[in-house]
Amino acid sequence: MLTVRQLGVRYGQIEAVKGIDLAVAKGTIVALLGANGAGKSSTLLGLVGLVAASGEIELDGVSIAKAPPEEISRRGLALVPEGRRVFPSLTVAENLLLGGAVHGDRHDTKAAEEKLLDRFPILRERYRQRAGLLSGGEQQMLAIARALMSGPKLLLLDEPSLGLAPQVVDSVFDLIAELREQGLTILLVEQNAAQALEIADRGYVLVNGQIEIEGTGAELASSERVKEAYLAA
Repeated sequence: MLTVRQLGVRYGQIEAVKGIDLAVAKGTIVALLGANGAGKSSTLLGLVGLVAASGEIELDGVSIAKAPPEEISRRGLALVPEGRRVFPSLTVAENLLLGGAVHGDRHDTKAAEEKLLDRFPILRERYRQRAGLLSGGEQQMLAIARALMSGPKLLLLDEPSLGLAPQVVDSVFDLIAELREQGLTILLVEQNAAQALEIADRGYVLVNGQIEIEGTGAELASSERVKEAYLAA
């Protein structure tokens, strides 16, 4: 579904992503692992057009490189950003409405919303509450639901477990696996490498903006190098 060739991201003189190649097959979870500052978030931001990026990006065989973010969203990429980034002064309902707004009148936002409220019953309970009053776990569910409102082909998740209690983290990973089983394709950036590799079909390890290791989730989980760097107790 997604093919990336020689993706590069720079911030002035700083080269955050140094010409990486990666691919995400339809209906799979691909994990992008690495330490802080390795270039993981910059990769996602480059894919959705929120930072300038070089290289080639193809979604379903069609180039989306250089396309504006709203066009990339309409074509089927949706990002759940690091730190959730819900709109705290807006209600849950308003956050969800904004998630589907990219499609305008061509998208049945109410039907999409009802499906998501069935999936996330806590959001139905909090529907008229301001998003800033939700717990961290509830905000993460809202951020994911907001992204799903656009009806994406490919969901990009940036550190979905960050700052959450262990029990909530388990629920988030269960949800990610469930979305894959229902046919959604997912590119997952996650520092919790052990849990990410439990559900990932494939994975890449970024080191200083370059891909150092790649393989199936099982291959990376059993790699001594990955174990030492990312899976140590």
